[in-house]
Amino acid sequence: MSLTLCDVGPRDGLQNEAETLEPAARAELVNRLAAAGLPRVEAVSFVRADRVPQMAGAEEVVAGIERRDGTEYSGLVLNEQGYERFRESGLERVNATLAATEEFNRRNGNASLDEAVARVERILAAASEPATVTLSVAFGCPFEGRVDPGRVAELAERFEGAEVVLADTIGVAVPSEVRALVQRTGAAGFHGHNTRNTGYANALAAVEAGATVLDSSVGGLGGCPYAPRASGNVATEDLVYLLEREGVETGVDLDALIAAAAWLEGVFGRKLEGQLYRAGTWPT
Repeated sequence: MSLTLCDVGPRDGLQNEAETLEPAARAELVNRLAAAGLPRVEAVSFVRADRVPQMAGAEEVVAGIERRDGTEYSGLVLNEQGYERFRESGLERVNATLAATEEFNRRNGNASLDEAVARVERILAAASEPATVTLSVAFGCPFEGRVDPGRVAELAERFEGAEVVLADTIGVAVPSEVRALVQRTGAAGFHGHNTRNTGYANALAAVEAGATVLDSSVGGLGGCPYAPRASGNVATEDLVYLLEREGVETGVDLDALIAAAAWLEGVFGRKLEGQLYRAGTWPT
């Protein structure tokens, strides 16, 4: 099967860190991930610096990227203003995101659910680039609790022409839920957090259900500033090890990816959430 791994560490990973990295360091992270053979890297998000200061200077990050053949570089946007910045940046794929619940949209994007849907539809209509639509809190919301799968299916259907990714933003899903919702929606991708230690099993369930895109974050960095306690993306290197041992080809240089995680540990001066970069791959 053909599987696209998207490392969201430079965006979803770094945006939850207390320390804000300079654009040059963020560009170096993007370059290291691309050099490891990641087929897609989410490099930046085009959001307001006063809301998410860790993502300030997106254009400077993009300017520092050394483009590599075989890697697609994406940027996240919440609204038309963000899309205009994205379009001028020259990145290759736009990721327009909205939440599956009313309250999360208001907290994260300052819009109602209907307004968020309309925003994404306008972005898709204007975009000439390949587009992803990420539906956050698709399995559970920190403010509204359980999310009706029927609502998620209806939202996914609205964006039939785009690549739809279902996000377990607060890490509450279990494999049976992921498998069922991916199958029901026909979603292309899954974005899992390992907050409650189900992220890796959920990723496998998504692949079994037909997903061809998996998001993950180098070192297991990540979370959401607007989702309390939503720590811990699935670590890309751990996920690659799991998939490769299960016979799923990723095309990623695992040693280079482990080295990128180790470099990032040095940048932050602390142990990261990922396991493999500390334990090492096997067999050696």
